[in-house]
Amino acid sequence: MKTTPRPAGAVRTAEARSPDPTTHRRVKVALGDRSYSVHIGPGVRHGLADAVERLGARRAVMVSARPPEWNPESGVPTLLLASRDGEPDKTLATVGELCRRFAGYGLTRDDVVISVGGGTTTDAVGLAAALFHRGVPVIHLPTTLLAQVDGSIGGKTAVNLPEGKNLVGTYWQPAAVFCDTDYLETLPPRERTNGYGEIARCQFIGAGDLRGLPLHDQIFASVSRKAEIVTADERDTGLRHLLNYGHTLGHALEAATDFALRHGEAVAIGTVFAGRLAGALGRIGEARVAEHLQVVEDYGLPTKLPMTLDIAGAIALMRLDKKATTGLSFVLDGPRGAELVRDVPAATVADCLAAMPRQTYEFPES
Repeated sequence: MKTTPRPAGAVRTAEARSPDPTTHRRVKVALGDRSYSVHIGPGVRHGLADAVERLGARRAVMVSARPPEWNPESGVPTLLLASRDGEPDKTLATVGELCRRFAGYGLTRDDVVISVGGGTTTDAVGLAAALFHRGVPVIHLPTTLLAQVDGSIGGKTAVNLPEGKNLVGTYWQPAAVFCDTDYLETLPPRERTNGYGEIARCQFIGAGDLRGLPLHDQIFASVSRKAEIVTADERDTGLRHLLNYGHTLGHALEAATDFALRHGEAVAIGTVFAGRLAGALGRIGEARVAEHLQVVEDYGLPTKLPMTLDIAGAIALMRLDKKATTGLSFVLDGPRGAELVRDVPAATVADCLAAMPRQTYEFPES
């Protein structure tokens, strides 16, 4: 992780324009004294300095996985730490290294941490901010579609263990989130499609059918639905389980493929499986099961299990899911809509997995 001193930015450059009010949309996450706004649209990253000023922060540490020209001015003296996106760096070791850099810079609770990157970056940086001095304000600038519609919002921070994904973390709400859609123009095709995995599953948790809408409207609808759920259940004790639709198998697929399947891709397959499992349990009919497959296909996402997936191994990984307490648990569609279903019989899960089509995935590096 490289360290680059960044000059004080008390005077913003001409590049640091204000967001266009005709394209800038805002969603409020209403959590009392932990409330914050999610800003969506082209150029909204240039509102960062105003947000830092409103916080009253004196200095900042910016952890960025993007080139320097994509890092907006913070308006205060800032230490820039170069990072990289990806599951290999989403570890306790990364969090420990970040905290050491914070300490070396003399970061205090009156300062701010800023993340610029994809969901793995916002997760690790968010957790480091939550732990350092028992909590330093953090602002997220998610730069991937996946992070903009899901990972950067809601206050969940976590890193992986060899035993499973997101097993170590806490809740730490950001002070602000800036979903600048200009960042999305820099994404390779596979990473852009990957982000649709979270948008596709939104259709089954109350966001409505988002297919065919302009991308900024899809982002706004996804963020709005997540904000509603987080506002009602910040600590994941009930309603917030809905956000894990497709994730129980999805997380297992990521781990089983050593993250060759990316998060959104794995969640997409998990969403198809959730429809099949709900059908097998008699919760939904054949047409609704088919709708799960059709929606995922319409977003250009994968729908089949990896050819080499071991069913017993996948079930063992799913037992590590955070929602599981006494057995296998899944968020499944049903007559009352999506809800958490506990103690799903392992035999039924295995049968549904065995019945799913498979394919060999050979993804390009980008």
